[in-house]
Amino acid sequence: MTEFQRFSHLKVARFVFLVLSLEILGLGTLGVSVDSLAWGQVERPVPHNASPFDKWDLDNDDRVSRQEIPEPLRVNFNRADADRDGFISREEDRAFRNRNNSGQRERTAAAQSSNPQRPAFREAIEVRADLPYAGTDNVRQSLDLFLPKERDSDEPLPLIIWIHGGGWRGGSKNGGIGQVGPLVSTGRYVGASVGYRLSDEAIWPAQIHDCKAAVRWLRANADEYGIDPDRIGVWGSSAGGHLVAMLGVSGDVPQLEGEVGGSSDVSSCVQCVVDYYGPTDFLSMNNFDSNIDHDAVDSPESLLVGGAIHENKDAVRNASPLTYVSENDPPFLIVHGTADNLVPIDQSDQLVAALEEANQNVTYVKIEGGGHGRFASDELLERVGTYFDLNLHGADVKIEGGTLPQGGR
Repeated sequence: MTEFQRFSHLKVARFVFLVLSLEILGLGTLGVSVDSLAWGQVERPVPHNASPFDKWDLDNDDRVSRQEIPEPLRVNFNRADADRDGFISREEDRAFRNRNNSGQRERTAAAQSSNPQRPAFREAIEVRADLPYAGTDNVRQSLDLFLPKERDSDEPLPLIIWIHGGGWRGGSKNGGIGQVGPLVSTGRYVGASVGYRLSDEAIWPAQIHDCKAAVRWLRANADEYGIDPDRIGVWGSSAGGHLVAMLGVSGDVPQLEGEVGGSSDVSSCVQCVVDYYGPTDFLSMNNFDSNIDHDAVDSPESLLVGGAIHENKDAVRNASPLTYVSENDPPFLIVHGTADNLVPIDQSDQLVAALEEANQNVTYVKIEGGGHGRFASDELLERVGTYFDLNLHGADVKIEGGTLPQGGR
């Protein structure tokens, strides 16, 4: 080996070590084009102040492929590839980095409670993290519980459960505090964020079995945590929207209960549902413009059911909320952006129509021009809070449907 080759090997090795170290520390790396840096080959010249994305984008096509990312870091590829087109764009890179950096700031804030930038609502909440609901040590089968430090009543409080999205193959319960935390901090609710097995670990119906087990566990332990077991609402987005919709419509469907965890004699029914843009009919998703080929064997929907959706129609039917809609379902609030290019708004249109046909209480809010989850606004969050007040506190309020403008937070 020449001196030049030894130098090049050392250079790349140090680079990979740095990237892996940053990833372990959670400091927001996406991936590195190490696969295309052959041993002994000199990197293309880049300015010393170039962004990481530019350094990774060796072929200058303004996007990063999975192959350009080293094997140890590819676990993050799907999380960063928001539009599921097989590449990480510059915008997706920036968004993912911001999320990671935000997560790091949250972890730092949790360790340093005096941080003045820490959201005020967190000071009012006690967090019980990673509580196992299934009797296993699988972290995905655990939940985080959020208890108000000061309650506005001596009576047990209603519970709001958050279920995360991520195409059933990504995401985590860690972001749940940002969703239900502000409501918990009022002293009027207890909150929870539920993890579940993803499709890389177990296919459908494992996901709904886990979610139902979590509801049963929370209800069975309601006295310990000051929860009213008869007032439980669920809220989720995207894949989480699908799962909360399934919880809402399948409370009386024994075959979906599963055998996860204990408390099999405890109900998994919920009293109200907030469904943000959840899929409902996998087989019709490709009828509309989308950034995903939903019929493909590696689509999120196909990976969920264990094979191409059109070759597994029974499993698809089993995973559809439309299959189980009945007159016994709880009230629904459904929110969807009119410009969603991942989960077409028709998916919510179909669920609304089915609930209305069953004479169920459903409120439908469309976000004009809203993309896939990119429409949060104070007005929408206020409406969600009002919805929970109405259905879990019996407040004398009205919740309106209709169209809201695209917002931003």
